[in-house]
Amino acid sequence: MTLLHVCDSAEDPNRHAHEIYVEKMAESMGEKGLKAKPALLFGHVAEQIVDYADAEDAGLIVMATHGRSGLSRWVLGDVAAKVVRATKRPVALIRAEAGRPEVREEGILKRILVPLDGSKESEVVIPRVEALASQLKSEIVLLHVIAPTYFVYSIPGEAVQMPFSPEDMDRFSTKALEYLQSVVAALERKGITARAEVAIGSAADEIISMADEIDADAVAMSTHGRSGISRWAFGSTADKVLHAGNTPVLLVRE
Repeated sequence: MTLLHVCDSAEDPNRHAHEIYVEKMAESMGEKGLKAKPALLFGHVAEQIVDYADAEDAGLIVMATHGRSGLSRWVLGDVAAKVVRATKRPVALIRAEAGRPEVREEGILKRILVPLDGSKESEVVIPRVEALASQLKSEIVLLHVIAPTYFVYSIPGEAVQMPFSPEDMDRFSTKALEYLQSVVAALERKGITARAEVAIGSAADEIISMADEIDADAVAMSTHGRSGISRWAFGSTADKVLHAGNTPVLLVRE
């Protein structure tokens, strides 16, 4: 691990204090048997984080969404949001106000929720989750959310939402479960505990609800799926889960 601290300017009168702070944090990690090094940079915080991660070829950026900025929500415009939108590297975000003091005693990531929509783009998160689950003995819960309605476009160009028939929903649910079970089987062949869930409704709302229901330690998802969003776009499923959810989020860009 690299513990990175960014100051606005090299002329900061508290520079020495910053150096001592990050060095002590690295020493504390070392006392717990973890390999960590300190790094102190200067400049625009989000830009320095993104550039350093690229220069060091970091496999993951981990950060809280609350710091000295005083932001207690996933507010757009804060450092975490800027990093998420600027980097191509996986980012794990932990909401500071929802920190769990019992993590040290009970372990972390016992259960990971992984939303999949059947697309190859959504499945890019699976190798990351496999690596975590293998090391931490986590259970993976796969979730496929089915929209209950579809859009019909009339000649004037207006869109009307129409509900699927019960027969359609049964067919979609069966197909979704079969798809998830095939992924479960692949994970189990690698010694990973996994199970499948199918929900009906708004994708983001159902992901957030399921994460709360199963007491997930993290939601791991791609930022690109059948929605066709290839950027960290406002309004995407990942963006809504990030801002409205209650669970740490691991985001992997397709």
